[in-house]
Amino acid sequence: MKILMIGDIFGEVGRKAIKKNLPQLIQKQKIDFVVANGENATHGKSIIEKHFQELKALGVDVVTSGNHIFKQKSVLEYIQNEPTLLRPLNMTSYLPGHGFCVVEKKHKRVGVLNLMGTSFMDHVNNPYEAMDQFLKQKKAYDILLIDFHAEASAEKMAFAWNYDGQVTAFVGTHTHVQTADSRLLPKGTAYITDLGMTGPYNSIIGANPEQVIHKEKTGLPSRFEPASGPAQFCGVIIEVDEKTNQATKIENLFLHL
Repeated sequence: MKILMIGDIFGEVGRKAIKKNLPQLIQKQKIDFVVANGENATHGKSIIEKHFQELKALGVDVVTSGNHIFKQKSVLEYIQNEPTLLRPLNMTSYLPGHGFCVVEKKHKRVGVLNLMGTSFMDHVNNPYEAMDQFLKQKKAYDILLIDFHAEASAEKMAFAWNYDGQVTAFVGTHTHVQTADSRLLPKGTAYITDLGMTGPYNSIIGANPEQVIHKEKTGLPSRFEPASGPAQFCGVIIEVDEKTNQATKIENLFLHL
């Protein structure tokens, strides 16, 4: 089984990159299952229902998210009824939505779990506690994929190493810069610190460079707008043994479009 996990889709440029390239990529690479982080899909913050449905129609099986998921108020109205749009499981339980789902593909039950880190991030519950409670529930799945939305590389690494062998694949998101450390951990979990961003290539993590530079140089408030121009498409392709449900290979995917 081949699984494609796509890094944070940013704004209109990111959505167009998905529309133009994902169907062909699925066909060419013989992809069986697609997960994409969509928390920046709508103008760089959150994802409205229209854009969620567009991603689903293009072949995305599950859309994960992170700290920006509720920046569009309309998400509060529809997320509860969309089991394949995830918000981090360790957010407060007072929020609507789901942190885990199972989708059946190729006679396999593929579980996708969304978690969020705590270092330099908005407050969430301890992800280790959330993960341990999740594992105790013994959910029914054959393959388990985790999108861990976090700022600190060490936090992502520590979490993945702690659950090595209990998870088919662990990918980090949020920093929008693809890391070069994709590998199989000692007990078999496929790992990468960050998938990177699918969005504007000539940008600072998706935003217009001039606006970001102005804030960094002066310290004054600056409203960040999504950059325009050419796109990049980031993610990983993971191969999973259909008998053991263990990852056998993970490789970076980076397209400059």
